[in-house]
Amino acid sequence: MTNREVLKQVFGEYIEDPVDNVNHPKHYEGNIECIDAMREVLGKDGLINFCIGNAFKYTWRCKKKHKSPVEDLKKADWYINKAIELMLEED
Repeated sequence: MTNREVLKQVFGEYIEDPVDNVNHPKHYEGNIECIDAMREVLGKDGLINFCIGNAFKYTWRCKKKHKSPVEDLKKADWYINKAIELMLEED
C-alpha cells in the first residue's frame, strides 16, 4: 500500500487524487472518452483535423491564460501526438 493510499484511508475525503489536466482531465470523465466519441462522429480524418486545430489553439493562447504556458503547451503536444497516432494507424 502506498503512502497516498494510507493517507486516504486515514483522512478520507481530505486527500484528493492528483489531477492530470493534460491527459485525463476530470471534466472529460465518463463511460466513453470524449475523443473516442468525436472519432465516431467526425471520422478519422475529421478527428485528425480537429486535433491539429486544437493544437494550434492551445499554442496560440498559451501565454494569455496562465502565468506559465507549460500546461497549454503540453495540451498542444497531446493533440499533435494524437494526430500523428491517427495518421500512422492502419486502416
